Amino acid sequence: MAAAKKAVLGPLVGAVDQGTSSTRFLVFNSKTAELLSHHQVEIKQEFPREGWVEQDPKEILQSVYECIEKTCEKLGQLNIDISNIKAIGVSNQRETTVVWDKLTGEPLYNAVVWLDLRTQSTVENLYKRIPGNNNFVKSKTGLPLSTYFSAVKLRWLLDNVRKVQKAVEENRALFGTIDSWLIWSLTGGVNGGVHCTDVTNASRTMLFNIHSLEWDKELCDFFGIPMEILPNVRSSSEIYGLMKAGALEGVPISGCLGDQSAALVGQMCFQDGQAKNTYGTGCFLLCNTGHKCVFSEHGLLTTVAYKLGRDKPVYYALEGSVAIAGAVIRWLRDNLGIIKSSEEIEKLAKEVGTSYGCYFVPAFSGLYAPYWEPSARGIICGLTQFTNKCHIAFAALEAVCFQTREILDAMNRDCGIPLSHLQVDGGMTSNKILMQLQADILYIPVVKPSMPETTALGAAMAAGAAEGVGVWSLEPEDLSAVTMERFEPQINAEESEIRYSTWKKAVMKSMGWFIPGTSIDN
Repeated sequence: MAAAKKAVLGPLVGAVDQGTSSTRFLVFNSKTAELLSHHQVEIKQEFPREGWVEQDPKEILQSVYECIEKTCEKLGQLNIDISNIKAIGVSNQRETTVVWDKLTGEPLYNAVVWLDLRTQSTVENLYKRIPGNNNFVKSKTGLPLSTYFSAVKLRWLLDNVRKVQKAVEENRALFGTIDSWLIWSLTGGVNGGVHCTDVTNASRTMLFNIHSLEWDKELCDFFGIPMEILPNVRSSSEIYGLMKAGALEGVPISGCLGDQSAALVGQMCFQDGQAKNTYGTGCFLLCNTGHKCVFSEHGLLTTVAYKLGRDKPVYYALEGSVAIAGAVIRWLRDNLGIIKSSEEIEKLAKEVGTSYGCYFVPAFSGLYAPYWEPSARGIICGLTQFTNKCHIAFAALEAVCFQTREILDAMNRDCGIPLSHLQVDGGMTSNKILMQLQADILYIPVVKPSMPETTALGAAMAAGAAEGVGVWSLEPEDLSAVTMERFEPQINAEESEIRYSTWKKAVMKSMGWFIPGTSIDN
């Protein structure tokens, strides 16, 4: 039986999904989009000071190799021939910034993670230099000036890390987001590694012109970034180079998308107006706006959705970004110790079925969309003697849903056509209480694919569809139908509105806590 199964599988495609909290490698059947096997490794986050978030680029790279090797072993046990893997796609946490030495292959500092806040004073100094009547940064990049994006992190490294300054002076430094670091390393590193990124990742650096699809000299001058350290910008679907080591040596790396763009592709949101919400470390709602850049009036970002081939058109998206979603669960586990594993949160929340008037605003890294308020910090309010850890667990899940409601409201106002349902994906969607709460708070149905790994699927689709690989068709008639699970709203609209307006009151109380330069900042 196993031998017969082996014969019918046809071409397979692998996907590296390098997220903030873990790395995964997944292998899909390119004809059916079925997930055949995968392996996952959790990644350490370091918090050297208040507001700082770092990761070790070498640990990230090692985790990728480990996931690839372990997945290949699992495929072997399933009697699946790994020589059928025809391409590899890469999807990654966006904005996280790495600078490394091209002669030694060594990182010159830890990766500065997208959530990191050390650049707050850098941002404030830069802000003063933007003319009030001409926010050229926003009009060229689609992004507000924020600690979130790579340019200010790179500026901080150039200002504060002597090893980085010296390497730039000696023409040894390379900059990249995580995709660039991985692709350079996997395609040979110091021995001819390919230094590139794709348009979706480049669009999150704040150095990239989303109209011309090129690095922008005016932006690089504004942030003081030497252009020679930047990677080459490519489409999201083309052969960048070949794997140079490990079980998959010789396989082309031919897909690259920032994780949220990858999820948009994996959810098959190829039409103008289609949207998805991914629940990972943060929460990201993206709506495809087609070939046009739509600029938000309500605190959303304008970003590159994908460009699936060198000669293919670029698609744009509006994005609502929430910094803390799954990260709040990890915080309850690692910092407060009220759960031992992330899965336990559902059990605690189920015990009470309500937050009993307790509200949790997890503004650990300030507030992202729609507020962009870096002075905010996390608060738990509405506490009474009756409140226990189950209510706090429930309030944490509600917080994820309320934050999503805020960005969905902004999206509906910008687009003018309210979404009739919400397509969701990401690790947290396995939590049924969260999904039901989300439907109740949005007051529209929430629809979840039975295979939640849509980020990896999107990267695999881009890789398999690349010119020179051609094993995955993206034609509408060839895309596999996906089975979905639906969650319908179960409370009345009035109750939903009362809870939401109380949440907004709590958000207002979270603002203005943090003033850069005060003792806690030092």
